[in-house]
Amino acid sequence: MKYEILQREVLYQGVFCLVRLHIKHQLFNGEWSGTFTREVLERFTAAAVLPYDPITKRVILIEQFRAGALMDPHGPWQIEIPAGIIDTQETPLAVAIREAKEEANCEVRQLELICDYFVSPGGSNEYIHIYAGTVDAEGIEGIHGLAHEHEDIRVLNVSIDEALQLLHSGKIKNAPAIIALQWLALRANSSKL
Repeated sequence: MKYEILQREVLYQGVFCLVRLHIKHQLFNGEWSGTFTREVLERFTAAAVLPYDPITKRVILIEQFRAGALMDPHGPWQIEIPAGIIDTQETPLAVAIREAKEEANCEVRQLELICDYFVSPGGSNEYIHIYAGTVDAEGIEGIHGLAHEHEDIRVLNVSIDEALQLLHSGKIKNAPAIIALQWLALRANSSKL
């Protein structure tokens, strides 16, 4: 299967880039589509990590303000897992380790890839790698983040059961945390923790 980008127009350039693409592609029947346009929000690739303690059965979550969640009737403070953008010359693993330290002040060991995926390919090229990483959860708490990035991040050191209750009650509303906690629930149910 082939495709052609006939034209790429930059509509906006800031932290993110919005482009209009003029495209045509091969159809499943072997013919070619007509030319059509799609607007795509171009974002950097990210990495996220679920820090968990397999001995004490605790999970480290974070809570922070998110402007994209202003319409949430419960408020824009979201419960998440540490995550960040992959800079040039960084690996997804390195970002997962860095973000766990910056956002939750925890040292992650034994990282395992849960999955990687396109977040919303109908309108964005954003891609994310999600890891699980073991930690010693003892004493992990407080407020963290980088002041120059306007981060004010509260650590939630909770049992796996409490984390899954937050998930099932709808208090966790972002895909990386949902996917990571569902992965953890499957592991806990199969006694692989």
